[in-house]
Amino acid sequence: MGFGDWDLNVALFPRIILKKGREKPLLRGHPWVFSGAVERIEGEAAPGDLGEVYSATGQFLGIGHLNSQSQIVFRLLSPRREEIGTSFFRDRIVKAFHLRERWLKGVTNAYRVVNGEGDFLPGLIIDRYGEFLVVQFLTAGMDHLKEFLADFLAREFHPESIYERSDAAVRKEEGLPESRGLLRGKDVPDWIEIEEWDCRFRVNVKEGQKTGFYLDQRANRRGLREVSREKSILDVCCYTGAFSVHAGLGGAKELTLIDASQEALERAEVHFEMNRLKEIPRQSIRGSAFDVMRSLRPEYDLIILDPPPFAKKKSALPSASRGYKDLNLQAFRLLRPEGLLFTFSCSHHMDWDLFQKIVFSAAVDANREVQLIGRMTHPIDHPVNLCHPEGEYLKGIICRAL
Repeated sequence: MGFGDWDLNVALFPRIILKKGREKPLLRGHPWVFSGAVERIEGEAAPGDLGEVYSATGQFLGIGHLNSQSQIVFRLLSPRREEIGTSFFRDRIVKAFHLRERWLKGVTNAYRVVNGEGDFLPGLIIDRYGEFLVVQFLTAGMDHLKEFLADFLAREFHPESIYERSDAAVRKEEGLPESRGLLRGKDVPDWIEIEEWDCRFRVNVKEGQKTGFYLDQRANRRGLREVSREKSILDVCCYTGAFSVHAGLGGAKELTLIDASQEALERAEVHFEMNRLKEIPRQSIRGSAFDVMRSLRPEYDLIILDPPPFAKKKSALPSASRGYKDLNLQAFRLLRPEGLLFTFSCSHHMDWDLFQKIVFSAAVDANREVQLIGRMTHPIDHPVNLCHPEGEYLKGIICRAL
């Protein structure tokens, strides 16, 4: 059964019956049911249909989207028997929007409006870039609702355009192909200008990383800016230079940017010009971070390590751990005494404890005494459901190397 405004008739829904004792995560608020917890499915259910989940003893546990083709066979929408119709989605999306407006008005015109499970709408991402909305439908359930949600967003928020970027790898696990393109409104320009405090950036929402920009690093960029004055800074995996722009506006003495993409480095140069930083001493180096860092001399006061996710699957954690350790080892080698390292992992499967162990193992191998002086994560527009720790994917550590 798909979506519509209907009178709730629970007999219509297919049912997931869990194995004995496997109801505890749902009772504690976790929004997922994995295939290994399922005893049987009663009734016919196509991927993305609404369905209910019950314990082995017959206790109702919630209503949500089913997908027997996925390892995550059920994603919770509500723990109550309620109509999953227009009012349900309007209430959750509008509440999410108002949260961002309260906290971010006057700070930025680019932010995440809906953050999937963090806003109790699993599989749905909505990002705002000025007068444009970019959406991702990451699950079969939300993909079924694409036309409804596009109509709703156009009617409720009146954006100039709604553009789809459903090209994340997780769709493959849901049995879905990649999908991107204009959903509503006029054609999206190649470059959209956004503001972040007093910074200006140009974003390509059609082809850029994620939905066009790393919105989740906003607060961390601001934090870096506060400690950048008179520092020689190395920005590794810099993408289009947002960290470096903040550092430049914070009074950095000189900047070195590394990225594998020449196009990203060229876009960083545009951002320096847009932010009146054309005269700041800097160099851009195209290449693998692992190779380039080995060729540099230890002359940096502050290093930023913000690599792409190394562990997109849990099975990749061992090799990812080696990659993170290598980068951090090179960073500790390149830092001057009392230098700062801002180091990040955006791998969902890398937890805080493991990441910290990797960083400090790198410090030991680099023969550096290191202080942990701060932690960083995503900002207010990327909330995490407290019962869904998997949603806290961005982990950052600030270290001081003695």
